[in-house]
Amino acid sequence: MQHAVGSPLPPPHQPGQGPHAGWAPAPHQPASYRAAAHPQGPHPGTPRRPAPVPPPPPGFPATPPGPVPPAPQQPPASPRPPAPQQSPVPHPSTAPQQPPGQHAPAPAGHDATGHVTLPPGGPVGTPAATPAPAPDPTAATLAVLLIGPAGAGKTSVAKYWADHRRVPTAHISLDDVREWVRSGFADPQSGWNENSEAQYRLARRTCGFAARNFLANGISCILDDAVFPDRPVVGLGGWKRHVGPGLLPVVLLPGLDIVLERNAERTGNRRLTDEEVARIHGRMAGWYGSGLPIIDNSQLDVPGTARVLDEVLARAIASPPSW
Repeated sequence: MQHAVGSPLPPPHQPGQGPHAGWAPAPHQPASYRAAAHPQGPHPGTPRRPAPVPPPPPGFPATPPGPVPPAPQQPPASPRPPAPQQSPVPHPSTAPQQPPGQHAPAPAGHDATGHVTLPPGGPVGTPAATPAPAPDPTAATLAVLLIGPAGAGKTSVAKYWADHRRVPTAHISLDDVREWVRSGFADPQSGWNENSEAQYRLARRTCGFAARNFLANGISCILDDAVFPDRPVVGLGGWKRHVGPGLLPVVLLPGLDIVLERNAERTGNRRLTDEEVARIHGRMAGWYGSGLPIIDNSQLDVPGTARVLDEVLARAIASPPSW
């Protein structure tokens, strides 16, 4: 049987003694406990004894009988005097030395932590964005159109650039496709007429069809053509329409003396008169101010021009020219 904490333990049960033989539970026990211990109440005729008072714990005086006196009232707290003004901190050389093992009190202040005064807060700057890596034109699938007058080195640079790329690359020359027509070939040296214009358009459309097929299979391509800025019939619009809007045009335009020297080394129908070369070169100068990238390869060999072409294409990939 469990009893409430602080209640007296019943005396040991002996013959003729027990809960019904004169012992009563403590008055502070729960009524449910008293009802359970005395379901029928005490025997009739048994005198009711007062509940024994438990002895006080060791070291505490016994509580005399009677009412408990009220606790004395605490006097009201007096207002706290204002804090004295802090005196200036003396110089370290004149300040009194603290005994070993003791620390000087921290100076009062709102922005102090220990002995270190915190600097005033300020705005936190936004971290700079990490610049994106520059595109690698030697590993991307590209469609490049190399433009220039006769003798600018378009075909030689295009072949070298295609040979030295790290990804599959095809070279498509408009002049080579035009010469697929063996009988009835309309030679431009004989004059520009309806027949030569029709064969040129057919060759350009064939080059564009081949370039789209190469690009669709993950093969880059570089095309070369003498595109004039002042003639829409042989302008960039047709190339953009046949190849696609992702075509990257680049102009090779060396000096006139370089063009005449290279033209003199040609043979067959690829060699033009000096007058024709000078006229074409003058018309190609119209690309200046067009927004297209122009490479002056007068002092560059073929490998050097190909390296500059890679640099120009890297910039064109990051910011495509509007044409």
